Amino acid sequence: MLQFILNNKEIITSLPSGSVLLDFIRYERKLTGTKIGCREGDCGACTVLVGTLAGDKIIYRAMTSCLVPLGNIAHKHIVTVEGINMEVLTKVQEFMNDAGATQCGFCTPGFIMSLTGYCLQSDDFSNEKALASIDGNICRCTGYKSIERAAARIVNTMKHLKNQNRIDFLIEEKILPSYFNTINARLRSLGQKAATNGTYTTGEKKYFTGGGTDLYVQRPEEMKYTDSHFMSFDEEMQTIKVENGICTIGGSATVTALLESAFLKKYFLRNSEFIKLISSTPIRNMATIGGNFVNASPIGDLTIFFLALEATLILTNGVEDRKILLKDFYLGYKKLDKHSDEYIRAVTFIVPDENCFFNFEKVSKRTHLDIASVNTALFLKLEGEKIIEARLSAGGVGPTPMILKKTSASLLGNAVDISLIKKCIMQAMEEISPMGDARGTAAYKTLLLEQLIKAHFITLFPELNFSEMIKSVV
Repeated sequence: MLQFILNNKEIITSLPSGSVLLDFIRYERKLTGTKIGCREGDCGACTVLVGTLAGDKIIYRAMTSCLVPLGNIAHKHIVTVEGINMEVLTKVQEFMNDAGATQCGFCTPGFIMSLTGYCLQSDDFSNEKALASIDGNICRCTGYKSIERAAARIVNTMKHLKNQNRIDFLIEEKILPSYFNTINARLRSLGQKAATNGTYTTGEKKYFTGGGTDLYVQRPEEMKYTDSHFMSFDEEMQTIKVENGICTIGGSATVTALLESAFLKKYFLRNSEFIKLISSTPIRNMATIGGNFVNASPIGDLTIFFLALEATLILTNGVEDRKILLKDFYLGYKKLDKHSDEYIRAVTFIVPDENCFFNFEKVSKRTHLDIASVNTALFLKLEGEKIIEARLSAGGVGPTPMILKKTSASLLGNAVDISLIKKCIMQAMEEISPMGDARGTAAYKTLLLEQLIKAHFITLFPELNFSEMIKSVV
């Protein structure tokens, strides 16, 4: 039996844990404010808030309910647009209405829930951050400017939050209904009751399910009736820590956790820029690092990122661990060196020092919420002016995520200058084997990688004179 709180009601259901939350909301509870759109997490029409106990507070995240399995919401607070309704419009609803920020209205509940989530969670009261909170919501009618005006008014309201309790403030400002003050205690009670109720699945566990953002796009009906072990309840697998110069990231850490990690912000100064190129806020709130690796996509963004860091995977079957370099994990297109009873417990890499340089680049048809045409990362370690470690990774240019071994080796022992960069590009062009597809022809992908290699060096070594490299090297 699954137990959670939906808006202001405690729910107990015996539906399959693989059922998606969107269907439960609409068909079981008749809450039709949450809309069915793409069913792939792209449009944001089905956005809800998911509140999870963390210490003494609840963290609310916007998620696309079309990809959330019921098994991942046990003991959590689910909020639909009906769950924020009061006798009058909430401030978020009022501002959207006053700005004329809705026309057909189909996307409106999703925008309202994302912006309400911004009010609940963000400490950055800027227009930029408010707009970032709706980067997973698509509107076909308004042209967005009216929505931006509504978001600006929300930001101005949130700037009045000082040191008071945030929930109390949001209730006072009529952004949330008063029952939100009861949820913390009720979730704690729910968790205590469920502690003696056993697990949430029965029978053979065919899948180890993290965020499910890929599985529920590819095979939703199969997942509905498949027993899964839901990884989101293992706190250790969500941690990011550094010990003795080694960073360890749990396999169930979300992309948002990577974005917010103080450690990653410290050692990768452009970390926020890198991670924001990966999907949208609601998907980042669900998708896990282990899921990105196991997906085995030749253009997996996190895979390309961590390949350049020479990351090691820790695989486990629950009894024994096995370590394997990420670069050795991919045996062929969608083929992994992973046993059926194994899952990724963690990924580790050596913490870079002040002599290390790292950059990630990605090109897709849309800047956000899109799959890469080509992505690439470069790691260099220098001793004086000489390169003593080099790893160039690339996606979209072969059947698997790649470390360009020959290209990386060609950089060793050299100082960084224009001639070396040209040599690097020429070697890379010989090492790749892109195929044309919906994201570009083979020639286009070849050109993209060339340009992105240039972007690596322009970003990391801006003091060089790159004027002679404006035109194509190959």
